[in-house]
Order: sequence, then C-alpha cells, then structure tokens
Amino acid sequence: MIGELGRPSATALLVHSTLIQAVTFLVRPAATYRALELDVPGFALGLLAASYAVFPLLLAVPTGGLVDRLGERRLMATGSAVVLACSAFLLLWGSSIAALVIGTALLGAGQLGCVVGQQAVVANNAGAGRMDSAFGYLTFAASLGQALGPLAISMVGGASIRPDTQAIFLLSVVMGLVLFATTFLVSAQVSGGKRNPVSAGSNGSAVSLLKAPGVARALATSATVLAVVDLTMVYLPALGADRGLTAATVGAMLTVRAVFSMVSRLLLGRVSRRTGRMRLLVVSLALSMAALAAAAIPMPAWLLFVVMAVLGLGLGIGQPLTMSWLSAQAPAGQRGRALALRLAGNRVGQVVLPSAIGVVAAGLGAGGVFLASAAVVGGTLLLLRGVQLD
Repeated sequence: MIGELGRPSATALLVHSTLIQAVTFLVRPAATYRALELDVPGFALGLLAASYAVFPLLLAVPTGGLVDRLGERRLMATGSAVVLACSAFLLLWGSSIAALVIGTALLGAGQLGCVVGQQAVVANNAGAGRMDSAFGYLTFAASLGQALGPLAISMVGGASIRPDTQAIFLLSVVMGLVLFATTFLVSAQVSGGKRNPVSAGSNGSAVSLLKAPGVARALATSATVLAVVDLTMVYLPALGADRGLTAATVGAMLTVRAVFSMVSRLLLGRVSRRTGRMRLLVVSLALSMAALAAAAIPMPAWLLFVVMAVLGLGLGIGQPLTMSWLSAQAPAGQRGRALALRLAGNRVGQVVLPSAIGVVAAGLGAGGVFLASAAVVGGTLLLLRGVQLD
C-alpha cells in the first residue's frame, strides 16, 4: 500500500499511472504515423515532437501550485479529461499537421496534470520510511504503461508498415474514458483533506524552491537520468548498426534495459531501507556511469546485453529516488510544486543535454555519445558530494 491509502485506492492510483503512460505512448506514435500519411515535410515532424513539451515547460510550476491548493484528485481528473478530449479531437479532426500539433500539445498538458497529481498523492500520503518504496511502485506502473502503449499499436497495426491510425485514436478514446473514471476511485480523503499551508516567509515561487537545501541538485540528477534514458533509446540502434547487430537484437537489448529498470523499482523500498537513500542513489549512478562507458567498448553481443541490464538497474533507481528526495526536501505545502518543477527540469534536460552531448561527441560516433553520457553522469555524482538524505 501507499502510505495512508487503502488497497483499493492505491490500486486505482497505480492503474491510473499505467493508463496515462499507455495512452501517451499510444497517441504520440500514432500522431507521427498520421503525419506520415499526410506526407508532411521533415521539419513538421520535429515540430510535432516538440509540441508535446510546450505546456509542461510553461505550466509545470503553476500546475504544482494548483495541486497544493486544490488537491491531487481534482488535478488528476482535469488532466484525464484533457487527455480524453485530446484523443477525441484527434479521432474526429486529426487530418492536418496543425490539428496533430494541437492534439499533441493538449496531450502534454493532460499528461502533466495526471503525473503531478499522482506524484503528489504519493508525496502527501507516504511516510518518510515508505516514500522510496511508494515512488518505486508508482514508477514501475508508469514503466508498464510505456511498454503497453507500443504493444497496443502492434496489435492494432498487425503486419502493416503503417497502422490504421483511426483505429488507434479510437482505442485511445476508450482508454481515456477508463483513465478518467479511474480518477474517482482514488480515495476522496486524498483531495478532500486539509492542505498544508505554504511555508511562512516564502512566496512559493520556483526561485524559493530552488533555494531549499538539496532541491537544485535533485533536479539536476533527475534531468540527467532521464536524458540518458532518451540518449540510450536513440543511440543504441546507431551503436548496433556500427557493430553489425540486427534491429531485432537492438530491440531486445532495449527491452532488457527496460525490464531491469522495472525490477529495480519493485525492489527499491527494501533495498533503500537497508542501504540508505543517498548511498543507493550514488551506487545507481555509479552503475549507470560504468555501463555507459563499457557500452562504448567493442564487445560480443551477449556481453552488451549484460551491460544493458546493469544500465537498466542503475537508471531505473534514479527517477523514483529523486522524487522521494524532492518530496522530503520541499518546504511544507509545496511538494506538488516541487515535483512539477522536477518535470519541467526533466523536459529542459531532454532538450539541452542530448544536444550538448551530440555536439561534444560529433565525429566520435555512437560510442562517443555513450562515453560523453558517462562523463555527464560522473559530473552528477560530484554534485551529490556532501548531501545527506537519510
């Protein structure tokens, strides 16, 4: 269970976490396939991809303030309604690149509301000793949804090169309805209880949060881990191509990385209680750094599978631990705002770090990108010196 939530409410929260990620990882590829059907130019695909991050970048911190004032379930319901509206909009009117961009941007806004609400539920209901475990379960559910979304596309698309996007958008509407309904199965106590007041002497701004001890370093750690996950997904196929590995082999390696991340999240609470949060975070980053550096070295395919498993373990731990770290460090009444600021920082990291690493590693090939990523993770380790979390 998650803190004071009963089992039915905790189960509904985990289902909600799975569903929002599944819908996201269903709709975004479907929008790309629809754009290809429309024969849009290459720059339009980039615009479509970027539109998803627009609202999270602009609205993350205000959304965090809303959840602290209004309650988690209201924000989750609002986010779910926006996701449902987005799916219906794409189903009925998603026949132009402008409509696809608008729909994708709405999806980003709805996903933001759902995720901030979910994380605030955990932060405000899990005790200090259970927070790592609770965030581990929440992120495990999210990882499961990220696997189910693409699986649904393969089921609908069958063996065709371009799947039936209308059928996929219809499926997303159905899933959006379930997502919205699930919101109301989360305990009313969560959103109806007394809200913690914002700390005295603080205006609750992003600047005041960044001044809180450890918050800036937690944000940097979270952004680094997520950016490295993105880089692995993009550059592992390039690394495999350089070494003559088939697409099926590379896909299996990415699956291994994802599965081991899920395993690490299931065991997170137990391991964290034994080793301590700070020590576990340092070990996870050290494992990630070692695996990234090792991947740059030519090796047999079976050994690269082992490296991907180690990388999955390390990266899987980083995200939930930074959530619980921020929840513990944020001033009273500002946990939702802090977690929303983390999401905004993640989006910035997903844009800035891959671009910077790509420039630095230019000419060195995919192996150079993995080495540069290892160096960035090593720099994050240095940021953690002197931090006390336990």
